[in-house]
Amino acid sequence: MKSNCVKEVELIQEGRERRRLQQQELREKRAQEMDATIPNYEIMCMIRDFRGSIEFRPLTTSELIEAHRICVCVRKRPLNKKELAMKDLDVITIPTKDVVLVHEPKQKVDQSRYLENHTFCFDYAFDDSTTNEMVYMFTAKPLVETIFEKGMATCFAYGQTGSGKTHTMGGDFNGKNQVCSKGIYALSAQDVFLMLEKPSYKTLDLQVYATFFEIYIGKVFDLLNRRAELRVLEGTKKQVQIVGLQEKEAKCTEDVLKLIEEGNSHRTSGKTSANSLSSRSHAIFQIILRRKGELHGKFSLVDLAGNERGADASSADRQTRLEGAEINKSLLALKECIRALGRNKHHIPFRASKLTQVLRDSFIGENSRTCMIATISPGMTSCETTLNTLHYANRVKELTVDQNQVTNIQAVNQLDLLDKGCLKILPEGDNFKLFCEQNEEETSPQLFTFHEAVSHLEEMEQVLEDHRAVFQESIQWMEDEKELLKLTEEVDFNMESYASQLEQILDQKIVVLTELRNKVKSVRSAL
Repeated sequence: MKSNCVKEVELIQEGRERRRLQQQELREKRAQEMDATIPNYEIMCMIRDFRGSIEFRPLTTSELIEAHRICVCVRKRPLNKKELAMKDLDVITIPTKDVVLVHEPKQKVDQSRYLENHTFCFDYAFDDSTTNEMVYMFTAKPLVETIFEKGMATCFAYGQTGSGKTHTMGGDFNGKNQVCSKGIYALSAQDVFLMLEKPSYKTLDLQVYATFFEIYIGKVFDLLNRRAELRVLEGTKKQVQIVGLQEKEAKCTEDVLKLIEEGNSHRTSGKTSANSLSSRSHAIFQIILRRKGELHGKFSLVDLAGNERGADASSADRQTRLEGAEINKSLLALKECIRALGRNKHHIPFRASKLTQVLRDSFIGENSRTCMIATISPGMTSCETTLNTLHYANRVKELTVDQNQVTNIQAVNQLDLLDKGCLKILPEGDNFKLFCEQNEEETSPQLFTFHEAVSHLEEMEQVLEDHRAVFQESIQWMEDEKELLKLTEEVDFNMESYASQLEQILDQKIVVLTELRNKVKSVRSAL
């Protein structure tokens, strides 16, 4: 007869065997459900097990829309055809309405693999099933009323190329053709015209105008006027003016859609490591309300250039480096302007980039509201760039994670980079130098040095204007010489007077042309 001790041991063994059989059955079931030939199959199983351990409470249309002066949200797109074809893994999880998780694959010294789960908190988090209409409802729609109350509103779309910025702002794609009626541009315009019909605003007799321009390597181009280059000037009352920017009146939503299509067709694009047709400029579409010609309110919708341009090493040509440097600089300056706005600081450092200069009026005044939509790619191959995007958006408005919402997750440390008091009003270069010093986590030691060289080159581009001026002056020289030669046709012309006048013309030519030649030599040397 078996003792109680032996019986207990047998029961333990039976339980162990039973659990082994259950685990084997579970592995076989998983193998049937998933393709074990997928690269990083082990990582995929870890992510799936992690997701099975947490509760999902995604954002719904019934959620209360809160009034934020600064709203920062994240939108995840689905895996695209290219990612599905290469069997890329989805490493982004959005368990609740305001939490984003990134499952970053890591490898230990013993070659075993594990997940490092990064946690971020935002005002709203949209998963890959969210429509443009729902994103608009929580982001840009609350800002429309601001411009009717004599306010300034700005909505930014930020992220790497191919993450869904242009889809979010401009609308769905049908093949290569974009259906503009489903983007935030058009949805905002539609609501503007609906608001105009409300009794409280109808009596104001407001007119709707639109502008569309882009900023490319520090220069501003009018997308509704054949990409005419524009000058940005600051007036005596510190009002920033874009000289020559055309405002087109819009009577209905269809008029706005036509302007969007026209502007998009002129936007600068090019090939990057992330996308064969990357947006290399910041595109700003503005809906402006005027009453009897006077500005009443303005809504700026900004499709920012892809953030990977700042570190795109696949092309080492000068133009790509210039593009990446300018994008990097403007995004850093934009972040600090929004942070300063959110903290009600006395000084907004808008002079640090051309992008923040032209949007200066959006960062000042009590009735200014801003929304940033950070779009992210879900694939494991984009994990590093996605983390960069999320860290950037997180530092715009630092929110902490409620640990009761998710389990077994370590919150990301929140960085406070600019709590050293208000910035002084400095020239653009000094502002950017200060940004680099206070944002060491996001900038390389060579970044400011590189930007000094870029700024020097931008200044030297004045040689183009100088050349035009010399050309115009040379026409006058020709006229003067023509008149002088006419004098020599007279029988009794004064040779001494002729020689004296000719010498003056030649001296003037030598001075002007020598100065121009020296500037051209400096430009070639800098290049």
